[in-house]
Amino acid sequence: MPIDRQRVTFTSQQNELVGHLRLPEGFDANARHASVVVVGPGSSVKEQAGGIYAEKLAAEGYVTLVFDPSYQGESGGEPRDLESPAARIEDIRSAVDFLVTLPFIDEARIGLLGICAGGGYAIGAAMIERRFKAVGTVVANDIGTAFRRMSPEADAVERLLVAIGEQRTAEARGAERQRAPWLPNPEEAKAAGIDDPSTLNAIDFYMTARGQSDHRTNQRLATSDALLVGYDAFHLAGELLVQPLQVIVGGKLGTTFSYEGGKSLWERARNRKDFVVIEGADHYDMYDREPYVSQAVESLTALYHAHLAPAEGR
Repeated sequence: MPIDRQRVTFTSQQNELVGHLRLPEGFDANARHASVVVVGPGSSVKEQAGGIYAEKLAAEGYVTLVFDPSYQGESGGEPRDLESPAARIEDIRSAVDFLVTLPFIDEARIGLLGICAGGGYAIGAAMIERRFKAVGTVVANDIGTAFRRMSPEADAVERLLVAIGEQRTAEARGAERQRAPWLPNPEEAKAAGIDDPSTLNAIDFYMTARGQSDHRTNQRLATSDALLVGYDAFHLAGELLVQPLQVIVGGKLGTTFSYEGGKSLWERARNRKDFVVIEGADHYDMYDREPYVSQAVESLTALYHAHLAPAEGR
């Protein structure tokens, strides 16, 4: 039979999360299978980059689980559009809680894949979650560093934090919550004179038929930004990340800093296996474009085959 994609739900901190569980071709409900939890980029939903990688890994024989994070997509949680690193990390751990309740999942063979900001969140989860036995990242990014670098002005972060404090005060007194778009649409980008190739590639993926999803609002709760600028995804990796690690980056450096972030993660990790550069690929090319995605999946499959293989005699 072909890959069987099932809609599933599970709970994370009282929020009902909605995901897609993929069962590979030849799936045997009476056997115990290796699995991979796939964590998509910040603001993404399960039908986007995470779903593409989940499908390809299922084609390689793995049960895969990708899901909408708390407060976003089809998952529950209030306030809507909150981007919380702590909640994202707990969502990932709750995904394991769900998998281990399934009789056909081998709890000793669960892997993890994180993409872009989801790579940073995946590392945060793996550092405290030993049920993950191998970790792969694709254009992993520390979203905290990205937000702290967003403006070249020296006092930008301080001004942002003051503004967020003022907004929370206003909301405590009854004001409406504020939201900000993650990205402009193509017409807005053109009018604003945006010409950075990576940014335009992101807009093309998220805001056009190439990768757009009706489940993604493109809105971020403004007060989330304080949680993001105060977050450092990789700072304890040298101490707490013990699983075999593969880091995949695009060869075009661009303005996302994911190459630099991936290299920093790689250098800190204690059990690094591969640092893979996909030549010619921009950060956002690695979400969906061929041959880049298939090249990444080939490397990831080698990692998971090596470290999620069944123990002899199982």
